[in-house]
Amino acid sequence: MTLRTEPRIADPDGFYAALMEAHRGLDDAASRRLDARLVILLANHIGDDAVLLEAVALARAAGAAPSACPTPSPAAPAEGG
Repeated sequence: MTLRTEPRIADPDGFYAALMEAHRGLDDAASRRLDARLVILLANHIGDDAVLLEAVALARAAGAAPSACPTPSPAAPAEGG
């Protein structure tokens, strides 16, 4: 399996809102623990060491150089408006 970086979340804005809501009211330490638990849950779901290590490397590189991590392009406007 290869790391898939193309946009695949059906409702990215809804997911982001839910993620932010999960962090609401948490202090910095609790917020970092939530993120860590989420990463572990998703890593377990993926279950492929090569994919996980590729994701770690890509995320690490993105922290060093903002253009290293692919970002989704905006959706094209609907036809007719």
